[in-house]
Amino acid sequence: MNLAVLGTGRLLAPGRSLVTWAAEHQSALGAARQLQLEGRTVHVLPVDGRGFAEPDLPDDAGLVSLGLANNEVGTLQPVAEVAQQARGLGAAVHLDCCQGPRWVRPPIELADLASFSGHKLGSGPGGLLFVRGQARLVPLMYGGPQEWGRRAGHEDVAAAAGIAAALEVSACERNSRAIAARPLAERLRAALIEVGGRLTGGEPRLPNYATATFRSVRGEDLLLALDMAGVAASSGSACASGSLDPSHVLLAMGLSLDDALGSLRLTTGYDTTPSDTERMFHVLHSLSLHVRG
Repeated sequence: MNLAVLGTGRLLAPGRSLVTWAAEHQSALGAARQLQLEGRTVHVLPVDGRGFAEPDLPDDAGLVSLGLANNEVGTLQPVAEVAQQARGLGAAVHLDCCQGPRWVRPPIELADLASFSGHKLGSGPGGLLFVRGQARLVPLMYGGPQEWGRRAGHEDVAAAAGIAAALEVSACERNSRAIAARPLAERLRAALIEVGGRLTGGEPRLPNYATATFRSVRGEDLLLALDMAGVAASSGSACASGSLDPSHVLLAMGLSLDDALGSLRLTTGYDTTPSDTERMFHVLHSLSLHVRG
């Protein structure tokens, strides 16, 4: 992610800007902030109440960085519309594909650069950056000529092979797994509503996501109660699991501070069964989340 955004952003011509959105992953927003500190023009555009990126790009766009899917609420972004606008402005497109390629096909044909995360694909730690043709970027690491001068240092062959294998498996199985996951996530969303939750995100979304907020209950209290019931869940981004701060994604979507602090994210996995979701349904009801404090 940093190599894509910083490596390309540092080559922007004078008068050209980086464009991203307020609900993007912190790795993209952090790189954007660094470019801003270096004197580059950065536009952080808003998202609507369901987490969709507002697609109207400024005329000075030189690099556009957008996620395939929001990592907290699962909203699938209007990639085709944004890419079309970017092409019309002569801007490069970076697509953050870290979230979602196991469930939906990443449209890398619309991107000049695309980032992937190994652990999100089911392989080991590490990342992959797709660079189209002769797209130019400056390296973040200097030394040898590896990776066509884009990243010095010996290649991690084992990690590369693992990510390649995981991508191949995902391409073969994503449709069938998405079909299987969709009704399970719908059942979980129904359970969240029944116990007083307000659903977050919108359609289209990743097929395995069920997310909500509870105004009178703190996210850490929800997670503690669920953990004691043997349920693994999250109150936001896994990367921010040690933070008690409200989700920047939910705040960008216009939720109040109380709602943002009471967020709950449930996702189904490859091995989740209908009996698992039924158990979760009963666990949520047993917590009596509908009782307001």
